Amino acid sequence: MNSATVSSSQPPSSVDGRASRWDQHRTVRRLELIASARKAVHRLGPSASMEEIAAASHTSKSVFYRYFGDKDGLRHSMGEVVINQLREAVISAGESKASPEEALFSMVHAYLAQAERSPNTYEFVTAHLETSDSRALAHFFSELTVMMHERMADYVHANRADGASADSLAYWPEGALGMIRSVGESWLRQSPHDPARPSAELLARRVSDWLLYGISSITKATRKVSR
Repeated sequence: MNSATVSSSQPPSSVDGRASRWDQHRTVRRLELIASARKAVHRLGPSASMEEIAAASHTSKSVFYRYFGDKDGLRHSMGEVVINQLREAVISAGESKASPEEALFSMVHAYLAQAERSPNTYEFVTAHLETSDSRALAHFFSELTVMMHERMADYVHANRADGASADSLAYWPEGALGMIRSVGESWLRQSPHDPARPSAELLARRVSDWLLYGISSITKATRKVSR
Protein backbone atom coordinates (compact mmCIF):
# COMPACT_ATOMS: atom_id res chain seq x y z
CA MET A 1 0.00 0.00 0.00
CA ASN A 2 1.54 3.36 -1.02
CA SER A 3 1.59 6.54 1.03
CA ALA A 4 -1.07 8.23 -1.13
CA THR A 5 -3.52 5.45 -0.37
CA VAL A 6 -2.81 5.63 3.33
CA SER A 7 -3.21 9.42 3.49
CA SER A 8 -6.53 9.36 1.61
CA SER A 9 -8.14 6.69 3.75
CA GLN A 10 -10.30 7.79 6.68
CA PRO A 11 -10.15 6.23 10.14
CA PRO A 12 -13.27 4.18 10.95
CA SER A 13 -13.96 6.38 13.99
CA SER A 14 -14.21 9.46 11.77
CA VAL A 15 -16.70 7.76 9.46
CA ASP A 16 -18.75 6.41 12.39
CA GLY A 17 -18.81 9.83 14.06
CA ARG A 18 -20.04 11.53 10.90
CA ALA A 19 -22.75 8.89 10.42
CA SER A 20 -23.84 9.32 14.03
CA ARG A 21 -24.10 13.10 13.64
CA TRP A 22 -26.14 12.65 10.46
CA ASP A 23 -28.52 10.24 12.21
CA GLN A 24 -28.95 12.73 15.05
CA HIS A 25 -29.65 15.50 12.55
CA ARG A 26 -32.29 13.39 10.81
CA THR A 27 -33.94 12.52 14.13
CA VAL A 28 -34.09 16.18 15.19
CA ARG A 29 -35.35 17.27 11.78
CA ARG A 30 -37.99 14.54 11.79
CA LEU A 31 -39.30 15.70 15.18
CA GLU A 32 -39.34 19.31 13.98
CA LEU A 33 -41.41 18.32 10.95
CA ILE A 34 -43.84 16.34 13.10
CA ALA A 35 -44.26 19.33 15.44
CA SER A 36 -44.89 21.74 12.56
CA ALA A 37 -47.28 19.26 10.90
CA ARG A 38 -49.27 18.99 14.14
CA LYS A 39 -49.67 22.77 14.23
CA ALA A 40 -50.74 22.78 10.58
CA VAL A 41 -53.32 20.03 11.07
CA HIS A 42 -54.61 21.70 14.23
CA ARG A 43 -55.24 24.89 12.24
CA LEU A 44 -56.20 23.49 8.82
CA GLY A 45 -58.15 20.38 9.84
CA PRO A 46 -57.67 16.61 9.51
CA SER A 47 -58.21 16.63 5.73
CA ALA A 48 -55.24 18.95 5.10
CA SER A 49 -53.14 17.80 2.15
CA MET A 50 -49.40 17.23 2.25
CA GLU A 51 -48.96 20.34 0.13
CA GLU A 52 -50.95 22.44 2.61
CA ILE A 53 -49.10 20.96 5.57
CA ALA A 54 -45.73 21.63 3.91
CA ALA A 55 -46.70 25.21 3.04
CA ALA A 56 -47.82 25.88 6.62
CA SER A 57 -44.52 24.40 7.80
CA HIS A 58 -42.57 26.72 5.48
CA THR A 59 -40.92 23.88 3.62
CA SER A 60 -41.51 21.85 0.47
CA LYS A 61 -43.74 18.84 0.05
CA SER A 62 -40.72 16.85 -1.14
CA VAL A 63 -39.11 17.24 2.28
CA PHE A 64 -42.09 15.59 3.96
CA TYR A 65 -42.08 12.79 1.39
CA ARG A 66 -38.35 12.29 1.97
CA TYR A 67 -38.83 11.84 5.72
CA PHE A 68 -42.22 10.11 5.87
CA GLY A 69 -42.83 8.53 2.47
CA ASP A 70 -46.43 9.68 2.09
CA LYS A 71 -49.36 11.10 4.06
CA ASP A 72 -50.02 7.77 5.80
CA GLY A 73 -46.37 7.69 6.84
CA LEU A 74 -46.71 11.18 8.33
CA ARG A 75 -49.98 10.16 10.02
CA HIS A 76 -48.28 7.11 11.51
CA SER A 77 -45.25 9.07 12.77
CA MET A 78 -47.38 11.86 14.20
CA GLY A 79 -49.64 9.27 15.77
CA GLU A 80 -46.70 7.69 17.60
CA VAL A 81 -45.98 11.04 19.28
CA VAL A 82 -49.61 11.97 19.99
CA ILE A 83 -50.55 8.52 21.30
CA ASN A 84 -47.52 8.38 23.59
CA GLN A 85 -48.55 11.72 25.09
CA LEU A 86 -52.13 10.47 25.46
CA ARG A 87 -50.84 7.29 27.08
CA GLU A 88 -48.77 9.20 29.63
CA ALA A 89 -51.74 11.39 30.61
CA VAL A 90 -54.25 8.52 30.91
CA ILE A 91 -51.99 6.04 32.71
CA SER A 92 -50.78 8.73 35.12
CA ALA A 93 -54.38 9.71 35.86
CA GLY A 94 -55.31 6.10 36.63
CA GLU A 95 -52.34 5.61 38.92
CA SER A 96 -52.97 8.81 40.87
CA LYS A 97 -56.29 7.75 42.41
CA ALA A 98 -56.75 5.36 45.31
CA SER A 99 -60.27 4.10 44.59
CA PRO A 100 -61.13 2.12 41.43
CA GLU A 101 -64.15 4.35 40.77
CA GLU A 102 -62.12 7.57 40.83
CA ALA A 103 -59.32 5.94 38.82
CA LEU A 104 -61.78 5.06 36.05
CA PHE A 105 -63.24 8.58 36.04
CA SER A 106 -59.77 10.15 35.97
CA MET A 107 -58.65 7.99 33.04
CA VAL A 108 -61.77 8.82 31.02
CA HIS A 109 -61.42 12.51 31.85
CA ALA A 110 -57.74 12.54 30.85
CA TYR A 111 -58.56 10.85 27.54
CA LEU A 112 -61.32 13.34 26.70
CA ALA A 113 -59.31 16.36 27.83
CA GLN A 114 -56.32 15.36 25.71
CA ALA A 115 -58.49 14.80 22.64
CA GLU A 116 -60.31 18.11 23.22
CA ARG A 117 -57.03 20.03 23.09
CA SER A 118 -56.98 19.47 19.33
CA PRO A 119 -59.90 17.55 17.82
CA ASN A 120 -58.36 18.03 14.36
CA THR A 121 -55.10 16.38 15.37
CA TYR A 122 -56.95 13.59 17.18
CA GLU A 123 -59.04 12.83 14.09
CA PHE A 124 -56.01 13.01 11.80
CA VAL A 125 -53.99 10.42 13.74
CA THR A 126 -56.93 8.12 14.58
CA ALA A 127 -58.63 8.15 11.17
CA HIS A 128 -57.13 4.81 10.13
CA LEU A 129 -56.29 3.17 13.43
CA GLU A 130 -58.04 -0.06 12.48
CA THR A 131 -55.56 -0.62 9.65
CA SER A 132 -52.56 0.92 11.42
CA ASP A 133 -49.62 -1.13 12.65
CA SER A 134 -48.83 1.46 15.32
CA ARG A 135 -46.82 -0.18 18.06
CA ALA A 136 -47.46 2.81 20.32
CA LEU A 137 -51.21 2.35 19.96
CA ALA A 138 -51.05 -1.40 20.54
CA HIS A 139 -48.87 -0.91 23.62
CA PHE A 140 -51.16 1.82 24.97
CA PHE A 141 -54.33 -0.24 24.58
CA SER A 142 -52.64 -3.32 26.05
CA GLU A 143 -51.33 -1.42 29.07
CA LEU A 144 -54.65 0.36 29.58
CA THR A 145 -56.58 -2.92 29.34
CA VAL A 146 -54.41 -4.49 32.05
CA MET A 147 -54.72 -1.45 34.32
CA MET A 148 -58.50 -1.25 33.93
CA HIS A 149 -58.85 -4.97 34.62
CA GLU A 150 -56.74 -4.72 37.78
CA ARG A 151 -58.50 -1.63 39.14
CA MET A 152 -61.98 -2.95 38.37
CA ALA A 153 -61.11 -6.34 39.86
CA ASP A 154 -60.64 -4.49 43.16
CA TYR A 155 -64.03 -2.86 42.66
CA VAL A 156 -65.75 -6.19 41.95
CA HIS A 157 -64.07 -7.78 44.96
CA ALA A 158 -65.29 -4.99 47.25
CA ASN A 159 -68.85 -4.85 45.85
CA ARG A 160 -69.56 -8.32 44.51
CA ALA A 161 -72.75 -10.25 45.10
CA ASP A 162 -72.77 -13.94 45.94
CA GLY A 163 -71.14 -15.98 43.19
CA ALA A 164 -69.64 -12.98 41.37
CA SER A 165 -65.92 -12.90 40.67
CA ALA A 166 -63.31 -10.88 38.83
CA ASP A 167 -63.50 -13.47 36.03
CA SER A 168 -66.63 -11.69 34.82
CA LEU A 169 -64.35 -8.82 33.77
CA ALA A 170 -62.75 -10.89 31.01
CA TYR A 171 -64.08 -8.71 28.17
CA TRP A 172 -65.06 -5.62 30.14
CA PRO A 173 -61.89 -3.53 29.55
CA GLU A 174 -62.03 -3.97 25.76
CA GLY A 175 -65.73 -3.11 25.74
CA ALA A 176 -65.14 -0.11 27.99
CA LEU A 177 -62.37 1.19 25.73
CA GLY A 178 -64.64 0.88 22.71
CA MET A 179 -67.39 2.79 24.47
CA ILE A 180 -65.06 5.54 25.68
CA ARG A 181 -63.64 6.07 22.23
CA SER A 182 -67.04 5.97 20.49
CA VAL A 183 -68.66 8.40 22.93
CA GLY A 184 -65.61 10.67 22.87
CA GLU A 185 -65.55 10.92 19.09
CA SER A 186 -69.28 11.69 18.91
CA TRP A 187 -68.75 14.38 21.55
CA LEU A 188 -65.80 15.89 19.66
CA ARG A 189 -67.95 16.23 16.55
CA GLN A 190 -70.38 18.45 18.44
CA SER A 191 -69.80 22.17 18.18
CA PRO A 192 -68.13 23.53 21.33
CA HIS A 193 -70.77 26.28 21.20
CA ASP A 194 -73.64 23.77 21.39
CA PRO A 195 -75.35 24.33 24.77
CA ALA A 196 -76.19 20.62 24.89
CA ARG A 197 -72.51 19.66 24.72
CA PRO A 198 -71.26 18.68 28.19
CA SER A 199 -67.81 19.57 29.48
CA ALA A 200 -65.07 16.94 29.37
CA GLU A 201 -65.38 16.52 33.14
CA LEU A 202 -69.16 16.05 33.09
CA LEU A 203 -69.03 13.60 30.19
CA ALA A 204 -66.25 11.65 31.90
CA ARG A 205 -68.41 11.35 35.01
CA ARG A 206 -71.39 10.17 32.96
CA VAL A 207 -69.35 7.60 31.02
CA SER A 208 -67.67 6.22 34.13
CA ASP A 209 -71.09 5.94 35.82
CA TRP A 210 -72.48 4.10 32.77
CA LEU A 211 -69.56 1.69 32.84
CA LEU A 212 -69.84 1.07 36.57
CA TYR A 213 -73.60 1.15 37.14
CA GLY A 214 -75.17 0.84 33.70
CA ILE A 215 -78.37 2.58 32.65
CA SER A 216 -79.58 2.49 36.25
CA SER A 217 -77.27 5.44 37.00
CA ILE A 218 -79.51 7.58 34.76
CA THR A 219 -82.81 6.40 36.25
CA LYS A 220 -81.52 6.87 39.79
CA ALA A 221 -80.43 10.41 39.00
CA THR A 222 -83.84 11.11 37.44
CA ARG A 223 -85.66 9.82 40.51
CA LYS A 224 -83.54 12.05 42.77
CA VAL A 225 -84.32 15.12 40.67
CA SER A 226 -88.09 14.40 40.51
CA ARG A 227 -88.48 14.05 44.24
